[in-house]
Amino acid sequence: MKSVVDLFSGCGGMSQGFINAGYNVLAGFELWAPAVLCYKANFSHQLYEFDLSNAEKATEIITGLKPDIIIGGPPCQDFSQAGKRIESARASLTGSYAEIIKGVKPKYFIMENVDRARTSNAFAYARQIFKECGYGLTEIVLDASHCGVPQKRKRFFCIGSKNEQDGFLDEYFKVHQSANSMTLRDYFGDSLGFEYYYRHPRNYNRRGIFSIDEPAPTMRGMNRPVPKGYPGHHLDATPLSSSIRALTTEERAWIQTFPKNFKFIGNKTDVEQMIGNAVPVKLAEFVANALRYYVDQKESKDEK
Repeated sequence: MKSVVDLFSGCGGMSQGFINAGYNVLAGFELWAPAVLCYKANFSHQLYEFDLSNAEKATEIITGLKPDIIIGGPPCQDFSQAGKRIESARASLTGSYAEIIKGVKPKYFIMENVDRARTSNAFAYARQIFKECGYGLTEIVLDASHCGVPQKRKRFFCIGSKNEQDGFLDEYFKVHQSANSMTLRDYFGDSLGFEYYYRHPRNYNRRGIFSIDEPAPTMRGMNRPVPKGYPGHHLDATPLSSSIRALTTEERAWIQTFPKNFKFIGNKTDVEQMIGNAVPVKLAEFVANALRYYVDQKESKDEK
């Protein structure tokens, strides 16, 4: 069983996914107090309440844990997209992640982020460090709805393996993603008890009413009820009626594929943000299984 340390672990979506896939998670690292409490309520292993911008101290602690794999997603709020926004200092935590990889030198690592991170200056800096350290990289944007999650959510993964060729997992991802997007009905059957629901759009040029016969839109870090002034949209799955409501906090967590017994600790605002920030558990599990397949094949060849 491969051992894992989870950086920027949040409430634990990545950790849960790797545990589901049979890995031994040794520790998480998180600084945001509400997420720390939530993580501790759900996992028995160590959680370090720690500022990972101190890469040198983090490297010292993590080296002592001797993980085979380091996983994690540095904060994503500040990545620029096509130069439209300036990356703030917080994006430098991507640099800290890379410096920790350089210091600890795990056999493997997985860095996860929003899809636009791939073209950011912060990732370009991190990538250079990974290559200088001798890692082969698989770099891919995955849509969670093709990876066992009933939600359209695109995430960028950079997966590193020491002394390997770039693209070493490309074929696995090509073969194992589903051809069709997973819908809410595919995942839940009829257990949700409704056919349509409201997700507040960023503006009224976008639709707000969705059907369970399609993937959910991306779960964001806020959850608003149907406003009195919602004008409707020509692409809504059904016209607005008194039966249409927003998803509950619990339902949003289930769509993020957290198990139903996962405990969310904190006030409603913090919990909604934790859910929206999390890596969907089944997406993390999908990537964890990909890496496990590769490692098992590699170790089998080495033995021969």
